[in-house]
Amino acid sequence: MSITVNGIDELKKLAGSDLGASEWIEVTQERIDTFADATGDHQWIHVDPEKAAQGPFGAPIAHGYLTLSLFIPLFTELLDVEGVSTKVNYGLNKVRFPSPVKVGSKIRLVGKLASVEDVPGGVQITVDGTIEIEGGAKPAAVLQSLSRFYA
Repeated sequence: MSITVNGIDELKKLAGSDLGASEWIEVTQERIDTFADATGDHQWIHVDPEKAAQGPFGAPIAHGYLTLSLFIPLFTELLDVEGVSTKVNYGLNKVRFPSPVKVGSKIRLVGKLASVEDVPGGVQITVDGTIEIEGGAKPAAVLQSLSRFYA
């Protein structure tokens, strides 16, 4: 369920708030293969199901950066900021991949709006995010994302 705010002033009021959890999405072999094609990273642990079944995780796993790239579509389920002219990714402070995402797993994002700080022409938000694996003991990714919203 998305939280919708209208404009920067309403966004500032959310600083420190939990944003909840996104819906679960499945990480399919097709998604992994498409990511491999887009990035040129065709390591067998990702794209060779037979060899990966014999590997350390017993199945193909998603690229860590594929998992990270899913932050944006999952985040848009948590927070919708209307009444701004532009929204841009600004970067990351921290990223860790505590557990691999096996093909067929479902993941979701749990987020907290850690801070909202003024920048020229708008605000910069810091989101503490955890990408969970359904039924997993450890998360797929733990990150701190920075985005800017301009008036």
